[in-house]
Amino acid sequence: MNSTEQYKWREHLPMLQFISHHNERYDYLDSIRLALQGGCRWVQLRVKKATDAEVLPLAVEAQRMCREAGAVFIIDDRVELVQRLGADGVHLGKEDMPIAEARRVLGPDYIIGGTANTIADVQMHAEAGADYIGCGPFRFTTTKERLSPVLGLDGYRHIMDQMRQLGLSLPVVAIGGITDADILDVLSTGVSGIALSGAVLQAPDPVAEMQRLLERVKGKE
Repeated sequence: MNSTEQYKWREHLPMLQFISHHNERYDYLDSIRLALQGGCRWVQLRVKKATDAEVLPLAVEAQRMCREAGAVFIIDDRVELVQRLGADGVHLGKEDMPIAEARRVLGPDYIIGGTANTIADVQMHAEAGADYIGCGPFRFTTTKERLSPVLGLDGYRHIMDQMRQLGLSLPVVAIGGITDADILDVLSTGVSGIALSGAVLQAPDPVAEMQRLLERVKGKE
């Protein structure tokens, strides 16, 4: 993806993003393949408790699949790997490399997202040069070991209201235990999009589920 296309994504993030995961049926690459087949066009490769050497072959193949599908490919945490592969960007959690440092390393042509749980987090990331905010968790989720306080709908409304008051216009992507039944309510809080993982992988047919979810939010875009 060239820099012009990257800036286009910064201006308009897809409403549904997919974060790789695994279960008894699917591994990390399976999960990405299924999401792409279902029409998702923003994928984050997130593999905790692994070295860069272990993640490298997964990242190479995930990037190949995303390129073929015309999808944005984000890698969680691993800034050096993002730079090495020329991935589209990186998502940084609270205990990962600071966003300002990642921006110095990667320069202006990479997408950088940061995890936030409070308006103070959002302000900090905005000042540091983040392109979007991953805000959560909405509810308890097994994909996070060190869980920040759960936000719920009221938490998102409060953060979005505060952002408007402060004149902050970064896209906000809700994350953390969000299910099909939650999607429209979460979007009604004013967030730009939603990141999903288990809600897709745990469905009997993940491809059909992703297609159905994309169709459901189409009128909101």
